[in-house]
Amino acid sequence: MATRPRIKDVAEYAGVSPKTVSNVINNFEHVSEHTRAAVREAIEALGYRVNLAGRQLRQGRTGMITLAVPELDVAYFSELAKHVMAAADRRGRTVLLHQTGAVRERELSALHGFDAQFTDGIILSPLSLTPRDLATRDARLPLVLLGERQAPGAVDHVGIDNVAAAREATEHLLARGRRTIAVIGGALRGRQGTDRLRTRGYQSALRAAHVPFQQDLVVPVEHYHWQDGARAAAALLTRQPRPDALLCLNDHLALGALRALHEAGLRAPDDLDVVGFDDIEAARFSVPSLTTIAPDKKAIADVAVSLLLDRIDNPGTKEPSDHIIDHRLAVRESTGGRP
Repeated sequence: MATRPRIKDVAEYAGVSPKTVSNVINNFEHVSEHTRAAVREAIEALGYRVNLAGRQLRQGRTGMITLAVPELDVAYFSELAKHVMAAADRRGRTVLLHQTGAVRERELSALHGFDAQFTDGIILSPLSLTPRDLATRDARLPLVLLGERQAPGAVDHVGIDNVAAAREATEHLLARGRRTIAVIGGALRGRQGTDRLRTRGYQSALRAAHVPFQQDLVVPVEHYHWQDGARAAAALLTRQPRPDALLCLNDHLALGALRALHEAGLRAPDDLDVVGFDDIEAARFSVPSLTTIAPDKKAIADVAVSLLLDRIDNPGTKEPSDHIIDHRLAVRESTGGRP
């Protein structure tokens, strides 16, 4: 075609009405699969592209959404961001990335629409916000929370069951005969964050197995980085008796712990087991490969983007919803499994 194809051209090629083409582009439900396939074939054949700028201008929208996460150099968040951008792209949206550093002021800035003139809604993974912060937000800006339920029922939320996941990881270690299981990154006090929930799951598994809980085996860390895991593991290795397993509350901590074991002349799983959380790509390529809790990051991203776009397109029509996404325990070499 000499000129850019229009919806009318796609409709003529597919033998349907322009309205039907619009319904397919906007993913409306009430279109038969046969018709949907014909329209998609026409779009591909003609090289049609949606004029997002014009459509968004008419709707008073930017076509952009914001993803605000604590740290992009933590692999879980960078991998999650990749899935969010892919999910948004499939829906014709662009993602603005905002790194909060887990600083409350920067999370508040995201929450209150620091770039509201550029974005139609926000997907936010907060670490420092309080339920009160969420209760006082500007409800006109659509929001989906990732991670923990900071304010149950007040806003759309997507996450995994951290208590159940940590319990499952601990049960795996107990089934392998481990009884002195340390938790790197755990917490027994403070706000109800991921660290406390995962520690609670660990404690639950110990109780069920009638294994005494030892408070000094729960080791908090300042950050969830490689070096924090290495330092915490090195200190634990001097303890008598030495732990026979390390439950690390993210994979960065676990990979740092594996380095500390290597430097001490020890190896997982021969001397002790190591389990992580998040199933980042590096976990599959470490030596030994890392057993870890694997959340379905693609599903988290898909659900979060769908929820947010639904809020943008249909404001105030539904009550906030809570979505718990599946996870699994990926058993690898660090606890006697295969790569």
